[in-house]
Amino acid sequence: MKVRINDEIINRPLHLKLRLDYKGEPQPRFFFGGKTGEKVAEEIREQKVALMRNVPFQGITINDIDMGIETYCVHDEISGDEVAFAPVNIELMADDLEDIIRFIVRDEFRKIDIIEPQEIILSKHDLERLIFRISEEMRTYRHSLEKKYVNK
Repeated sequence: MKVRINDEIINRPLHLKLRLDYKGEPQPRFFFGGKTGEKVAEEIREQKVALMRNVPFQGITINDIDMGIETYCVHDEISGDEVAFAPVNIELMADDLEDIIRFIVRDEFRKIDIIEPQEIILSKHDLERLIFRISEEMRTYRHSLEKKYVNK
């Protein structure tokens, strides 16, 4: 990422924190009882964090993953049920803005905090490439959702 330091433009990685909240809905109770929404959300969070720790992402270095935040519930207006969310904070270094797109186009994305640098310089070409990458990632995400709901 190009940044300006003392009127000098240099390449430097982005240091940022992301918050992702994984959703868990209660599973139906048949003979032996189901799982609560909180339990489902926590299991999903654990699975996703294990993937992040074990599968490398090009251009991304994960510094810290904090799963210490408590699970919380909100009332879903559409279904009328309580829905649980299990949050996780991820501190990472990214070589470029394009590298974090895969994290921010997800439903789980809640917040981003750019720690460093304070100022980012994008050329016309960089901005065009970033917009194209966002479009590409959204198309991929939309396609995966369509497959998920058509196959149900």
